[in-house]
Amino acid sequence: MSPGIVSQEVNGRQEPTEAARDERHGRRRRVAVIGAGLVGSLAALNFARMGNHVDLYEYREDIRQALVVQGRSINLALSQRGRKALAAVGLEQEVLATAIPMRGRMLHDVRGNSSVVLYDPINNQCLYSVGRRQLNEVLLNACDKLPNIRCHFEHKLTSANLREGSMEFRNPAKEAVAAHADLIVGCDGAFSSVRQNNVRLPGFNYSQEYIETGYLELCIPSKSGDFQMPANYLHIWPRNTFMMIALPNQDKSFTVTLSMPFEIFAGIQNQNDLLEFFKLNFRDALPLIGEQQLIKDFFKTRPQFLVSIKCRPYHYADKALILGDAAHAMVPYYGQGMNAGMEDVTLLTDILAKQLPLDETLALFTESRWQDAFAICDLAMYNYVEMRDLTKRWTFRLRKWLDTLLFRLFPGWIPLYNSVSFSSMPYRQCIANRKWQDQLLKRIFGATFLAAIVTGGAIYAQRFL
Repeated sequence: MSPGIVSQEVNGRQEPTEAARDERHGRRRRVAVIGAGLVGSLAALNFARMGNHVDLYEYREDIRQALVVQGRSINLALSQRGRKALAAVGLEQEVLATAIPMRGRMLHDVRGNSSVVLYDPINNQCLYSVGRRQLNEVLLNACDKLPNIRCHFEHKLTSANLREGSMEFRNPAKEAVAAHADLIVGCDGAFSSVRQNNVRLPGFNYSQEYIETGYLELCIPSKSGDFQMPANYLHIWPRNTFMMIALPNQDKSFTVTLSMPFEIFAGIQNQNDLLEFFKLNFRDALPLIGEQQLIKDFFKTRPQFLVSIKCRPYHYADKALILGDAAHAMVPYYGQGMNAGMEDVTLLTDILAKQLPLDETLALFTESRWQDAFAICDLAMYNYVEMRDLTKRWTFRLRKWLDTLLFRLFPGWIPLYNSVSFSSMPYRQCIANRKWQDQLLKRIFGATFLAAIVTGGAIYAQRFL
């Protein structure tokens, strides 16, 4: 049993052990988790498994009963950090059983040709495409098995007094519902209501950046019950200032995300503009999507904004904490939003297991996490540039080849992407590793170039002077 994870199975249900019931201060805490998405439901599981009473609030309806889930991408890339968090609550294998492995990037050029860049040719590690809804359902079903978790759907947080631990929600009947908790945990996304309370507190630092790129989701449907493209890759159409990506779904379709500056979106006014644009830039994808389906999907909604948010501290005294996108929203181009949020829960659980006073625990979480959260926000922004532009440059291919060669010869040479996606190395350490690798390669190639010039000069002098 992992440190601090104190539950046992009784008659098919997970029950807290006696040790969990004996809180350090003689009682279990009442924890309110705001947001029953991926991070919120995982956080609720961990708090409950440690013996706390948990109330899990979600302003939307129960995703397991919703006919259509609006507003979020339907599939996600699960990597090592997320897998570790799921393994800690015994759910990793259940999730991986239906996930689709993606072993690398398949790059599509403007002529319709494609090439593959593997993520990890040495150890054959891969990302996994998972359905957001399916993963959320697995987590919520696990919450239902614990008697000390109560779920409250269609309860929107309207106000909170963090100092007093009091909250007010609006329920489906539009009635005000009062609640109280010893600890309020905000897992309510980039536009977090819990974080808004923190913003008004002295000493809270906050910044946000909207990028001048929007995104719009399209779909490549299945054909004759099968995928229309190779399934085990993340497909990318890099086009300098814009790009398109596609991830495989369990129903043999692909979710396609078109990311472009808003001015390019605005320049596509009608069906003819759209079809000409795709024939010019995505000629191989157009017949896979289908012209009529493309027209329908493109014009039925507006491109969505993307925001990157950095803030700290993540806690207020021993009363409140924010996790996931509420603490560090990032653009989606490193596939780390969900994974970083789940890693928040892993780190918090490890710190809680130390059984420090709660104010010290939450302060230690902030101090341990904020630099890594800032780092992955920056990396996500960088990776957008890499995916849309650098991936098609020969210098990118050369660096990828060099990284693979050096990783094969020297296992301590871990490429940036591998350290981010296939390890639990702190994000800031991933960046530090990349910097010394860059410096070393510059010195090596600089010395090689200088030696070539000196040698060439000497040969020239001997022959002609």
